[in-house]
Amino acid sequence: MFAAIGFAVNTALLFALTRRLLGVPVGWFRTLVVAIVVTGAMGGFLELAGTRLGLPADPGGLERSSDLTVVALVLLLLVAWGVALGVGGLVLLEALAPTGSLPSPVAVLRDLPARRRRSRRYGQIVGVAVRHGLGGFLRAGAHLPSHDHVHLGRRLRMAFADGGVTFVKLGQMLGTRPDVVGPELAAELGRLQADTPPQPWDRTEATLRTELGTGWREAFAELDETPMAAASVGQVYRATLADGSPVVVKVQRAGAQEQVRADLDIVLRMSRWLERTTPWGRAMGVHGIAAGFADSLAEELDYTVEAANAQAVAAGTGTDGGDGGPLVRVPTTYPTLTTPRVLVMERVSGVPLSRPDATRGLDPATRERLARALLASVLTQVLQTGVFHADLHAGNVLVERGRPSEGAEGAAAGDGAGTSPAGARLALLDYGSVGRLDRTARDALARLLFAVDRSDSLGAVDALCDVIDAPVGLDDRALERDVGGVISRAGNGGTGPMSTVFGDIFTLVVRHGFSVPTQIATAFRALGALEGTLRTLDPGLDLVSASRTVGQSYLAKKLSPQEVRATLEEHLVHVLPVLQRLPRRVDAIAAAVQSGEAQLRVRWLADPSDRSFITGVANHFVITMLASVLALSGVLLLVAEGGPALAPTIDLNPVLGGTLFLFAFVLGARSLAGVFRDPGDGPRPHR
Repeated sequence: MFAAIGFAVNTALLFALTRRLLGVPVGWFRTLVVAIVVTGAMGGFLELAGTRLGLPADPGGLERSSDLTVVALVLLLLVAWGVALGVGGLVLLEALAPTGSLPSPVAVLRDLPARRRRSRRYGQIVGVAVRHGLGGFLRAGAHLPSHDHVHLGRRLRMAFADGGVTFVKLGQMLGTRPDVVGPELAAELGRLQADTPPQPWDRTEATLRTELGTGWREAFAELDETPMAAASVGQVYRATLADGSPVVVKVQRAGAQEQVRADLDIVLRMSRWLERTTPWGRAMGVHGIAAGFADSLAEELDYTVEAANAQAVAAGTGTDGGDGGPLVRVPTTYPTLTTPRVLVMERVSGVPLSRPDATRGLDPATRERLARALLASVLTQVLQTGVFHADLHAGNVLVERGRPSEGAEGAAAGDGAGTSPAGARLALLDYGSVGRLDRTARDALARLLFAVDRSDSLGAVDALCDVIDAPVGLDDRALERDVGGVISRAGNGGTGPMSTVFGDIFTLVVRHGFSVPTQIATAFRALGALEGTLRTLDPGLDLVSASRTVGQSYLAKKLSPQEVRATLEEHLVHVLPVLQRLPRRVDAIAAAVQSGEAQLRVRWLADPSDRSFITGVANHFVITMLASVLALSGVLLLVAEGGPALAPTIDLNPVLGGTLFLFAFVLGARSLAGVFRDPGDGPRPHR
């Protein structure tokens, strides 16, 4: 009993002493473990050290009481060395794994079930990779092949398809980034499709009841229990509201959110590891790509974000059709019936542009009119509002025949049949993928379009450098020549495909070492991918000419007297206070110079962080020098022979040397602990 109490007291004292001596907040768990180890080993250590120093086994046999005092002091010194060794152990642990870099024991215990699930999922993912011949690329130091990218892309596509919903979407995203994975891999990954069977109605009904309440059926006059479409994350159902409005109800699959979040955690962990251990991972910046993908997919899991995206895109959509209605429109959302897992949106009567019969019966003039309206709408979204639809493939564009109000019957049928082509319009669907650009990026892209139109390679390079951070050592002249070549291929008034212009410029900036931000890449991708949709709608459309018309209209609006005045007023608000104070300050400076009182005062280390840094460096230097002097003195005394005898078999020099070396050891450990812990770091969890 007394032994246990003594052990606990010794451990508590060592716990407090070691943390105090280091002077930095070391984790409590590692400190406790070190204290227990030191306490447990202290008895054997004291006995061994006493034997090596020649201390008598029986202190009672000492001749004088002063000898007993000396022995007690020596034993105390040995105990202090035990504490010092514990401090050294903590410093070693801080060097190997700094406090905060490992989860706490409580977190480890709490995370055990998730770790087991994650380990099983890791095994499944690695198994899929190995089964498709990709296991070698996961090894440390692995390189991508320099050829046969088509075969590699095929294996990647099959592996992503077998990996589940998250990896299918990851592959689809990589298929839109030829700047990252190369054109061959991007083309192969672009063919990825999720083959997902619909989930049973009872699981969908449970989600509706959870999200909309037990009385959710009161909001609907009718809801078809057979899904119109089943995707990997959600399913779409045909419904009619209580007021008779035709709608579609998008319901997230049960368990989809948990599965996607778990897979995203694995994707982020694997991307960090691949970027750290493989050359191809570092070259591609896979962790940054994975982080951007995770953010985008997390937004897709929240249907309230999709509803807000639709409303934001609607603000920049809508080209007058000449009869009072827009040629391009966004379906209405119902916020009161929309939750993170349920989205209710107007049901649009129409045929997806991806279907062969979508444009049947439309005369060439109508098709050109619709194509120009779609192009104008997208460019307006990109250049004016800054919120744009980032995935306008033909399947997300519906052709409506007749007014939307006339299509209620067609909406119920879902094919738009029986309506007149005279009032044809386009409706944009699926707002899970939306890009956003700030004003600076929008203006730079507008100047880029204008420069391409004017064959101004210098202006195009300036616009690119404004919207994308230029790398160190950029060869401006080489970039200007390459951009000039792309522009010349587009031609003055020629009919070069828009995707070729944007795709070539995108390839150029990557080849010249630019790091393209995700949103800028999304804008380039959206503008380039729009060509396929426009070609489907009107194969004879002159995209460059149509873009020029829209761009000139945009620039004319930007340079209109009203816009120029608004811009000047906006800048004047910021500049006017400075201008008001400027004459007084200039007069004060001139008077000081004239009277000879002008002085230049420079305050070194005015920033508190600079002073803190210098103070820390000075402290480390002083402690290190003091520890060095004490260590040298201690070593000299320890190796020196003789010295006054304090007690039988105990001389002064070894005791004094051991004491000095003890102080040197503690000071050195304290200094090293401060080095291992960055002073700029905030508080860390104690581990």
